[in-house]
Amino acid sequence: MVKQDMKLIVDGKRLDGRRFDELREIKMSVGVLNRTNGSAYVEWGKNKILAGVHGPRELHPKYLRDPTKAVLTCTYNMAPFSVDERKKPGPDRRSVEISKVISEALGHVAVLEKYPNTGIDVFVEVLQADAGTRCASIVAASLAMANSGMPMRDMISACAAGKIDGEIVLDLMKEEDNFGECDLPVAISPRRKEIVLLQMDGKLTREEFKKAYRLAIDGAMRVYDMQKKTLIESMKIEE
Repeated sequence: MVKQDMKLIVDGKRLDGRRFDELREIKMSVGVLNRTNGSAYVEWGKNKILAGVHGPRELHPKYLRDPTKAVLTCTYNMAPFSVDERKKPGPDRRSVEISKVISEALGHVAVLEKYPNTGIDVFVEVLQADAGTRCASIVAASLAMANSGMPMRDMISACAAGKIDGEIVLDLMKEEDNFGECDLPVAISPRRKEIVLLQMDGKLTREEFKKAYRLAIDGAMRVYDMQKKTLIESMKIEE
């Protein structure tokens, strides 16, 4: 356990040995669940995220239907055993917020107008959490959506930067997130050149914000390349 008064940077390196601009190790795979239209599994550092997509399907009750497009909903959930102190089962304010964030992010790129009066459900389950589950879940959900064959204008990628011990760094781990000075998660649609999520928890000067923002965008682009590679490799395996 890291105490709040301990250094998060020692001899120019972070506690896990990474450079300031270095991502944690990331592994991705798709098509991991048989009973979904699309699925993905992402390991990002110690985070373990599973995502599944159901639909398009006939939406009930009828009053929820939209005659112009599909209704996309996301359910983000953290398993009770995903954190050190057992989490109470069921939704809380944070899970409701992140569910909404993922729904809105995917809604920017999914071609929902092709499936009017239907529903598309995205389920994200955090099996193990270690900071950055918001960004990792967006990446997993986007991969699962692409794996489902749903027409998409682009994929959504995400990454966070932050400030620890006065330094701007990429991809905060648990101790850095808990005891650092700021966290800045960003989600992007690279092909459309759109920012679909930008949040900040903490304080940054104008120059620090610019540096953190650029670093988060660079990290998200690297993750985006991994997403594309994962999909291409899955298509080769299917052939």
